[in-house]
Amino acid sequence: MSMHNAERALDEYVESWAPGPVTDEDAMPPGPVAAVSALLDLPEPAAGPGDPVPALWHWFHFLHWPRQEELGADGHPAHGRFLPPIPDRQRMFAGGRCEIVRPLRLGERAERTSSLANVAFKRGRTGELLFVTQRNEFRQGGRTCLVEELDIVYRSGRGSAKHPAALDTATAPPPTGTWQLAAQPDPTLLFRFSALTANSHRIHYDHPYAREAEGYPGIVVHGPLLAVLMLELVRRNVSRPVRSLSFTLRSPVYAGEKLVACGTPSDDGARLHVATHRDDRHATAEVTFA
Repeated sequence: MSMHNAERALDEYVESWAPGPVTDEDAMPPGPVAAVSALLDLPEPAAGPGDPVPALWHWFHFLHWPRQEELGADGHPAHGRFLPPIPDRQRMFAGGRCEIVRPLRLGERAERTSSLANVAFKRGRTGELLFVTQRNEFRQGGRTCLVEELDIVYRSGRGSAKHPAALDTATAPPPTGTWQLAAQPDPTLLFRFSALTANSHRIHYDHPYAREAEGYPGIVVHGPLLAVLMLELVRRNVSRPVRSLSFTLRSPVYAGEKLVACGTPSDDGARLHVATHRDDRHATAEVTFA
């Protein structure tokens, strides 16, 4: 990056950036749900044709596969409709919110309209950050089913965040709450999750890159996987459908670390979190039931 670019504030790069909405379709085939079910070692698919899609499992549909030449050095697309035009862009998934008016159903064609909901700037301990919120509205049969907002954080160049120098893959966190789901994601699981979400970001499968280029001690567990594991507690323990949810991704978990997703239900919802021995709140979520 040139000195001139380094001195420019992030808002200067996006002051004229205003991507319009885009609509696409998906036939909602049962294959992705069956594949995710196998990834989670379920004895059979969590849903079949005509069944409601489990909360957040719509992420395994509406996938975008850019051409290989359109990828950057980090494996992430170099350009995209909702990717801000800032130099040496580094991307982090921060969280989101989702309202489920009625669940999407497998086997019924669905439509998604994506738009830019908000752009905000913050200066944190690791430098200037750009927060981009993407809004997705899903419809089936002309009716709105699900509305979500996803928060993505961008910085220009590497930040100065502290990561552990070495990983402890033997110590498990103490389980808390009423519900627990223990896991120890390995590189194979993360590779399969990347494939199921069309995510070619190298921090999730390329250990030398993750360590040498991005400064992580190991391969990074996908933030969406942590969210799915938290919601899996609800799917396995509650028969009531999810009406709304919000989640926040606070700090990375790495391949090989033992984690536990924990949940505490209430009359109308639940509070969830993901813990390792290093941190008892890598991710948090709140859910309300219909």
